[in-house]
Amino acid sequence: MNEAPSAPGAQWRGRERPSSGDPACYAALDLGTNNCRLLIATPAGSAFRVVEAYSRIVRLGEGLDQSGRLSEAAMERALGALKVAAEKVRRRRVVRLRAIATQACRMAENGQAFIDRVFAETGMRLQIISPQEEARLSVQGCQNLLDRTADAALVVDVGGGSTELSWVDLRDAPPTGVPPIKAWLSVPIGVVTLAERYPEGEEDTQAWFRKMVDTVKDQIAAFRRADPMREVFDADRAHLVGTSGAITSLAGLHLELDRYDRSRVDGIWMTRDECDAAAGRLLALNARERADQPCIGPDRADLVLAGAAILQAVQELWPCSRVRVADRGLREGILLSLMSERGARRRRRRRPRSKAAA
Repeated sequence: MNEAPSAPGAQWRGRERPSSGDPACYAALDLGTNNCRLLIATPAGSAFRVVEAYSRIVRLGEGLDQSGRLSEAAMERALGALKVAAEKVRRRRVVRLRAIATQACRMAENGQAFIDRVFAETGMRLQIISPQEEARLSVQGCQNLLDRTADAALVVDVGGGSTELSWVDLRDAPPTGVPPIKAWLSVPIGVVTLAERYPEGEEDTQAWFRKMVDTVKDQIAAFRRADPMREVFDADRAHLVGTSGAITSLAGLHLELDRYDRSRVDGIWMTRDECDAAAGRLLALNARERADQPCIGPDRADLVLAGAAILQAVQELWPCSRVRVADRGLREGILLSLMSERGARRRRRRRPRSKAAA
C-alpha cells in the first residue's frame, strides 16, 4: 500500500512508495453533503495534469436537516464510495493526499464518529474543514476562470448542505494566483437541504420555486460585510463564477448537449438572461422529464431546481450580466495548495547556505 502523507488533519495509512522514475501523484478528495469526489493528478508547471477522476452521488446529508444526524444508510453509501476512492489512491501510489469533509459532517452530531469509522475501514482520515477554508479553496480552484479585466468577482460554490460566497477584488490583484477575498459568507443551505425543506408537490411550480429563492435571499441579505463592493456590482464591473453540479447542469441544458461534456461546459460564459431561460426551461419540466435530460439524470432531477433557485437568489441581490460556469472548485484548490507547498519546500532545500552558516 502506498504512503500518502497529507495536510494536517488528513491521514493515510500505507507503506509503498512510487518508483523514482514515476511522476508523483497527488490526490484531493471532497466528501460533501451530496457527492464524493476524488481527483488524482501530477504536477505540470504551475498547473497539473489529471490522472484519474472519480465522482459518486452519495447523499450523505439526506435527512440531516430534520434529524441532526447522519443516517446509517447515508453513511453506508458514502463508505462504499470512499472505499472505491481509497483503492484508486493505493493503485496510483499517491504520495500526498488531502481528504476533506464539509457541511454534512460539520453539522451532524455523529459527524466525528463517522470520520473515525471512515479511517478504520478505509485508511483515510477525513478533515472537517471550516466554511472559511471551504470558500478559500473554491476560489483557489477557480482562479484561472476569473476575468482579470473586471473589477471584482463573486465566486458562488453551491453545495449539498451549504453555499459559500466569496467576494473577490480584482482591481489590484496580481495577474496570476489567488486574488484577495474581501468578504465571504457561508449560508447553511444547499441543494439537498433546500429540496428537502421544500419538496416538490401539487403546489404551483412558480410559487414553490419563489419560496426557495426567497429563503436563500433572506440568508444572504442580512450579510453586510461585502457592502463596500456594492458600487462595483451596481456598475456591472463584476461577474459571477458559479461552481456546482446544479450550475453545470444548467449550462449543459443551455448548450443542449446530448451528453455532459466537461470540456464544453467548464469556463463557458452565460448571460443572466441565459441563466434565467435555462431555469425557466427546467420549471416547465416535471421530475421525470428532468431525469431524462442527459446533463441532469435521475440523481439530480430533484435537486437541480434548488440549485437554480440559489443562483437566482444571488443574482437578485448581487446582479451580474455575466456568469462563468466552473466545473472545478474544492478538489482543484486542494491540489494547487498541495503542489504549491511542494514547490515551496523544494525552493527552501535549494536555497544556498550563507557564508556565515558555512
